[in-house]
Amino acid sequence: MADGTARALKLLELLQSAHVRTVSELADRLGVDERTVRRDVRRLVALDVPVESLRGRYGGYRLMPGRRVLPLTFTSEEVMAVFLGLSRVRPTRDGPGVAAQTALSKVKRALPSQDAERIDAVLAAMVSDGRVRDGDPDPAVMLTLADALDLGRAVDVRYRNREGVPSRRTLHPYGLIARGDHWYLLALDTGTQEERVFRVDRVETARSLAQTFVPPERDDVAARLTERLVHADYRWKVVLRIRQTEERIRAHLPASVAGLERLGRRGTPTADDDRLPWHRAEIHAEDLGWLVSVIAALDCEVVIERPEELRERVRTTAVRMLRAAAPGSG
Repeated sequence: MADGTARALKLLELLQSAHVRTVSELADRLGVDERTVRRDVRRLVALDVPVESLRGRYGGYRLMPGRRVLPLTFTSEEVMAVFLGLSRVRPTRDGPGVAAQTALSKVKRALPSQDAERIDAVLAAMVSDGRVRDGDPDPAVMLTLADALDLGRAVDVRYRNREGVPSRRTLHPYGLIARGDHWYLLALDTGTQEERVFRVDRVETARSLAQTFVPPERDDVAARLTERLVHADYRWKVVLRIRQTEERIRAHLPASVAGLERLGRRGTPTADDDRLPWHRAEIHAEDLGWLVSVIAALDCEVVIERPEELRERVRTTAVRMLRAAAPGSG
C-alpha cells in the first residue's frame, strides 16, 4: 500500500478490529516492514489518536479504550452481518428492537451516503420479527438475495436441502422473511415453475443475474410464506385439540407454526360457542421434542390426536417430572 494516508487509515481499521495487534502482524497485513508500521503509529499519535504501546512477549499496539469515538468504515457485507446480529436482539419495553435500530443507524452513518441509501433499500426488502436465534445465513448471501429482491432480478443459487443434497437453481425472489429461528426466501423456481420456500442458511452461494422479472403484489407475500411453512412437508404431522382461547394458543403456537380451527362442543367447526372453546391445531415439524414443552406451557386441556410418538414422549416426560417431584427425590 504505497499511499501513506490510505495505509494509516487501514492501520487504524486493524487496531479497531482487535484488542492488541503485534508489530509483525500489522506489517504483514499492511504489506510493509516493521519500521514503517512504527512510523505510521507515530503519525496516528501525532494526530491525537490514542494508540498505546505494549511491551513484552505479547506486546504490540492497541487503542486506549474510552478516550474518543474513532472513525469506522464498513463494507456492505459487514453492515448486513451487523443487521443479522441485531436481529437476534429481543424487543424491550421501549418498543420492538429500539436499541437494535439505534445501533444499526449508527453503523449506517459510518457509510458514504450513496451506500447508506442502498442499504436502506435492501433492508426494506426484508421483514424480520426479531426472533431469529439460530441458523444465521452468510451475510454476503443475504445481501445478494435482498438486493435482487429489491431490484426484481433473478438469482443463481447453490442450495442444500435438509438431507444435504446439493442443487443449483435459478430463482425469482418474492420475499425474504424471518420466522421463528430462521430466515426464509419465498421464490419462484424457474426450473419447475413452482413457488417454493428456501431456508437461507442452506444457500451456499448466490449470484445476481441480468434477467429481471415482475414480482407479485408484496402485500400477500408474508401470508403466502406463512401458509407454506405451516403446510410444509416435514417429518411429523401433529394434530392437537386444545381447550383455550385463540389468543393464548397463539402465544405459544404462532400462525407461522400451526394452523388453527375452532371447534364446537361436539367437536365440529363453529364460531358461536361462548364457553372456553376447543381448537384443533395442525403442526408440521421435523422434531417432536419442543412440542412437549409447548403442551406444558399451554397450561390447559390438550388432547394429542396424532402421532403416537408424541404421546409416548409426553408420557416419558410426565413420569420423569413425577419422580422429580416425589418426596425425597433429591
